[in-house]
Amino acid sequence: MHRLLVALLAALDAVLAAAGGIAVVLAPLTLLWVFGIGTPDWSALWPASAAVWHLGHLVPVTLTLPDTYLAATGIDPSFATFTLSLAPLAFAAFTALFAARSGARAGEAGAALTGWLSGSVVFTALTTVVALTSNAALVASDTWLSILLPSLFFVVPSFVGAVLGAWRVGDDGPVDAVRGWISRMPRDWARVPALALRGFAVTALGLVAVASVVVVAGLIARSTQVIGLFQASNADALGATVIALGQVMYLPTLVLWALSFTAGPGFALGTDTAVTPAATQVGALPGIPVLGAVPDTTSSWLLLLVLLPVAVGALTGWILRSRMPLHDDHEPVAPRLVVALSVAVLTGGAGALAAVLSSGAIGPGRLVETGPQPGPLALALGLEVLVGLAIMLLGPRVGGDAPAEVVEQRDETPAFVPAPREHAAFDHDEHATGPAPVLAAPGTGIASDVWPRTFTEPDAGGPSPSPAATPERTDVGLTDEERARIRAAWGSADRDDR
Repeated sequence: MHRLLVALLAALDAVLAAAGGIAVVLAPLTLLWVFGIGTPDWSALWPASAAVWHLGHLVPVTLTLPDTYLAATGIDPSFATFTLSLAPLAFAAFTALFAARSGARAGEAGAALTGWLSGSVVFTALTTVVALTSNAALVASDTWLSILLPSLFFVVPSFVGAVLGAWRVGDDGPVDAVRGWISRMPRDWARVPALALRGFAVTALGLVAVASVVVVAGLIARSTQVIGLFQASNADALGATVIALGQVMYLPTLVLWALSFTAGPGFALGTDTAVTPAATQVGALPGIPVLGAVPDTTSSWLLLLVLLPVAVGALTGWILRSRMPLHDDHEPVAPRLVVALSVAVLTGGAGALAAVLSSGAIGPGRLVETGPQPGPLALALGLEVLVGLAIMLLGPRVGGDAPAEVVEQRDETPAFVPAPREHAAFDHDEHATGPAPVLAAPGTGIASDVWPRTFTEPDAGGPSPSPAATPERTDVGLTDEERARIRAAWGSADRDDR
């Protein structure tokens, strides 16, 4: 694909990523403003929409409540200004996935660097425009963070996608150089980098799936409390729709909280609070309906949830073990140990990153501390996954598991292979259709009119002579020795022709 076309497509992806994220906020806020307020202040609509989009990319947003609102609600003036930093990660996830897709397409087109630079520059330019035009008296954020953090959520995934796309098709550059260096490694170690990355991907996917199931189970188990909080909000249909959309935007954040709860460290919902499988200690919470899924008390049986990350690690180890080479019934221990440790370290690092992304402030006072802690979550996930990996990777191979080389050979072998046919010389006597030839005279060779001109070898595909066209046998009187000499001469000439 032409580099100019790749650059244009990457720029278009950047525009769609930025515009799509802002439109998700701007459209419902516009409806709420028009039908809920009646006389909307259009100058405040854009800063409010941009503030939500910035918050979704981890940009802390400072809110200042007006004096009239404080007087009407009786809120302490000391809480008039506070910071929101707990991100609705659906916006960041949308930007990252769009960026990774754009980078991968550019890498597969053979212009990874061009596509990555084009998309990154355009998205950063759009982010700068939004940051410079969205500050207001009631909603504000640091300009440099408003430019840097959203841009990172596009630049980094786009780069990763470009590298992966170039890895799949080659780039005649650094990616191929790295691939060549890996291929030159010893046979037992050449697969270690790919297996470690594959194992991390499988582990991350499994942990997210487990956490999602825990979120759904919590919502079902405490559906009464969730519905009660919805009813207590006294919101009309439009307001309830906006509240529901806002909670959907926080769904990835809740999944990461559930992951920390499943792993054991749990999460906080305010200063000096904890929600863990072992115990729960929370105070007064905001009337957000989805927080009704947080359990008031916990049971010791919930400690069994820590077995789920172990099971995910064991499943990953089983998948990786089936792809490891086996040489004469011998498996080197060192590569398996390195793979297990690498996957565990990567998982722990991802856990720490997840804790950073899903923590922040949701209000003033004691609500400035919410979410999991990076250190405990990274340690718990790394150790639990390592236990599962060690069980499957360092233990004896389960019977019936075939190494990668054997599986690949079986896939390439056809279901039926005919037995090879032995080559044998053609026996003219056995396949003769008429009388044997006759010599013109002993020692003078075969007469030119002995064999019919329509005779051909069976492999030649020509017509066979009919019995009527074959002359009668006239070799009566020849000795057996003369007949054998004739057959030997004919067979030698036949082999030369072949």
